[in-house]
Amino acid sequence: MFWLDPTYLLLVMLPSLIVALWAQLKVQSALNRFSRVSNANGLSGAEVADEILRAHGINNVQIAMTHGFLGDHYDPVRRTLRLSPQVFRGRSLAAVGIAAHEAGHALQQAHAYAPLALRTAIVPLAAFSNLAWPLLVLGLAFRIAFLVNLGILFFFAVVLLQLINLPVEYNASRRAREALLRLGLVTPLEDRGVKAVLNAAALTYVAAALGAVLQLLYFIGLARRE
Repeated sequence: MFWLDPTYLLLVMLPSLIVALWAQLKVQSALNRFSRVSNANGLSGAEVADEILRAHGINNVQIAMTHGFLGDHYDPVRRTLRLSPQVFRGRSLAAVGIAAHEAGHALQQAHAYAPLALRTAIVPLAAFSNLAWPLLVLGLAFRIAFLVNLGILFFFAVVLLQLINLPVEYNASRRAREALLRLGLVTPLEDRGVKAVLNAAALTYVAAALGAVLQLLYFIGLARRE
C-alpha cells in the first residue's frame, strides 16, 4: 500500500516530518525562553485578553480556563476564549502573547474577518476527513475509482482548512501585537519576545499545511497512475 511506497516516504512523509519537527523545536525554544520572562505590567494572560476585548468594545466574549497544556483557542460559535492554566494565570511574555493572539481571533469575528468565517464554515466538512483514509485504502485495493475520488475530495477539505488557517493565524497575531503595543500592555522591547513566540507557533500551521498539500498531491498522482 502507499505507506510502503518509497515515493510516499521520501516525498511526503520525510519532508513533512522534518518541517514538523523543526516547527516544534522552534515553539519549544520560544516557550522555554519567554515563559521565564515576566511582563512589566504584571498582568496575567486572562487579564491581558480582557483588556484587549474591553478596549475594542467586545463585551459578549467569555474568557474561560480550559484543561490541557497549550489547549488555548477561541470558539467563534460559543464566543468563548479558552486559555490553558499556564496562559490564563501566567504573567510571562509567552502567556501574554498567546492570550492576546486568541483575543485577536475575537477581534477578527467582531470585524467580520472573512477568512475566519470561512474557516468556521469548513470545520464541519473537515470532520468527514476521517472517511478519507478508509475510502482511499478500499478504492486503491479494489481499484474502485469512485471511492478513490471520494476519498480525495474529503481529504481536500482538510487541505483547504489548513491553507485557510495560515492567513487567519497570522492576522490574529498581527492584531494581537498591535493591540498590545497600542494599549501599553507590553513595551517595544517586550514585543520582540511576543513576536518570537507567536511566529514560532505559526510555524506549526505552516508545517501542517505543507504536509496536507504534499499528501493531497501524492494521492492525486497515485489515483491517476492506478
